[in-house]
Formats: sequence, structure tokens, C-alpha cells
Amino acid sequence: MSIYGDYIKSVIRTVPDWPQPGVNFRDITPVLQNRSAFRKLIDSFVHRYQDSELDAIAAIDARGFIIGAPVAYELGCSFVPVRKKGKLPFKTISETYTLEYGESAVELHSDAFRANDRILVMDDLIATGGTMLAAAKLIQRSGGQVVETATIIDLPELGGSQKIQEAGHGVFAVCTFLENE
Repeated sequence: MSIYGDYIKSVIRTVPDWPQPGVNFRDITPVLQNRSAFRKLIDSFVHRYQDSELDAIAAIDARGFIIGAPVAYELGCSFVPVRKKGKLPFKTISETYTLEYGESAVELHSDAFRANDRILVMDDLIATGGTMLAAAKLIQRSGGQVVETATIIDLPELGGSQKIQEAGHGVFAVCTFLENE
């Protein structure tokens, strides 16, 4: 957790029973709307990775873009979008992952990385870990090296961060929410 983790967590809004009954949705829009909270959020990532010699931030569609782009800018590295299937205009590679009710896929331009590029994978939240793991596999298939995965929120009870760690990737979350918080 970052030094601003408790503050960022206090600004995140929990929306009960959305998008379906029994789900506590963690809404980051209050953080984005609060200039102090948004700056502290971006600073949390920048301070952690400023000495990591990253080549790129690979951010996951769509909320990962919101944090990935300013972090890439501040760190002086490139920004690479990991998109939902069918959204990229050039030759792509694709990775399928399992959802609660079916499958989905993410894609990356086939020329997004050079061999051994050092990549930070970013998204807004880790739940089951499927999207983050799919993005990491794409990066590795394209020759990149995943330095770590980073997110605003970790929901550890859903097991995603553990799966990501078991796959050999580090996990950094600005804050953690337990189910009943």
C-alpha cells in the first residue's frame, strides 16, 4: 500500500448492489474528480516506479488508461493500450481469459514492444485477476518483461492478486478493500 493509500481509500465510493445485487462496486470517479486525491494517486505510482527504468506502461482498457497515461508521462516512458478485442486497428495478438459467465479477450498491437522491454501493467482494480494475467501473457508473448502489476484497488478475497503472484508477477495496490468494507 502507498503512503496515500488510506486517503485514496477514503475518497473511493462504494456503491452497494451494483451492477447486480450482492456486489459492492468500488467507484474511483470521486478520486478522479478530486484534484488532490488524483494527484496523490498518480504520485503513489510515480514514487514507487521512478527508479525502475521502465520502457513502457501497458494499461488495460478502459479505466487503466486513466492512470496509466499520466504515470507514463511522469516516468518518461511510452504508453501502450491493452484493448478489448476488436478495438485496435493494426495487426494484433490476442489472449482469452475466463469471466464469471463466459470468456473475453484482450489484444495488443503485435509491434508494441521490443525484446526485453521492461513493462509495468496497470489497471484500476484487481478482482479475479483474469484481465491482468491475460495482459501479462500478451506482453510476455510479444517479448516484453513484466516488471510488476499495479492497480488502485485490490480485492484480495476474490483471489486475483494471489493468482497473479502465483504466475510470478509482483502486485502493487494503492489500497485494499475487503468484501464487507
